[in-house]
Amino acid sequence: MTNIIYDLIIIGGGPGGITAGIYAARQKLNILLITKDFGGQIARKSVDIENYTGFEKISGPELTQKFEKQLKTQKIEIVTGEVGKIEKRDGNFSVSTNSGKYEAKSVIIASGSDPRPLEVPGEKEFTGKGVSYCPLCDGPIFKDKIVAVIGGGNAGFEAAFFLANYVKKIYILEYGPQVKADAENQELVKNTEKAIVIVNATVEKIEGDGFVKSLTYRDLVSKELKKIEVDGIFVEIGNQPATSFAKNLVEFNEKDEIKVEFETYQTKTPGLFAVGDCNVGKYKQIITAAGEGAKAALAAYEYIKKNQN
Repeated sequence: MTNIIYDLIIIGGGPGGITAGIYAARQKLNILLITKDFGGQIARKSVDIENYTGFEKISGPELTQKFEKQLKTQKIEIVTGEVGKIEKRDGNFSVSTNSGKYEAKSVIIASGSDPRPLEVPGEKEFTGKGVSYCPLCDGPIFKDKIVAVIGGGNAGFEAAFFLANYVKKIYILEYGPQVKADAENQELVKNTEKAIVIVNATVEKIEGDGFVKSLTYRDLVSKELKKIEVDGIFVEIGNQPATSFAKNLVEFNEKDEIKVEFETYQTKTPGLFAVGDCNVGKYKQIITAAGEGAKAALAAYEYIKKNQN
């Protein structure tokens, strides 16, 4: 553990964590921000963002760059790493990472969420070998290939619309009896003339030979197993909060989202806050995560000043 006791440690480099860092820096706090990467989900968005105030249209990577650039104008120490555990001892928090251990008076968790896996045979084996969770990252690899998108919500259709720039055919598999994507997204994908939508389908296994070659799904109406030949599979069935490292200090709901008090975003542990996709908030949007980060930073400042010895 370092000898430094920070005023505040922020975990996460997405909109919530970056905004918290900017607001906390303006309060002259001594801050450490720990993140695996910058941008979180928005850095991987495959369609333009059209609902973030101040930008009529901007790509996820471009918005991420602007966030990161502004953050780095502030007096904030930044460490690249992944948090494994948070503990509270003698009034301070100890944050363990794969690169070291750090101590602070207060912590803001802005760790976001990770893609939810299918958890079917072959998925882990072929991750990075045809199975992907990031169309923006991997889409160009599948030029003139056939791919499947698993998930018929907005994320799935947005992924399909982006992939249509590269691939020759897209299967969209939806578990339910009808897709859940907005009408506008459905129309955009339909107009590509490259997509085949399959409903009432659950993926049973993924197969290949060094690289993905096929997936087998079950028709939930006929109960029949069906195989389709694909070169790539993009999983878009939602996300799960990246919150396990805080399990001893917070309360979770049934989705493993952190319960907070919504005025300050403080958890059940005084001095520990949670913002963005990792908490129980209903609306998972870039702008709401940023707003929560600002509130939590100001609340952390008040907590620190109130508890100064």
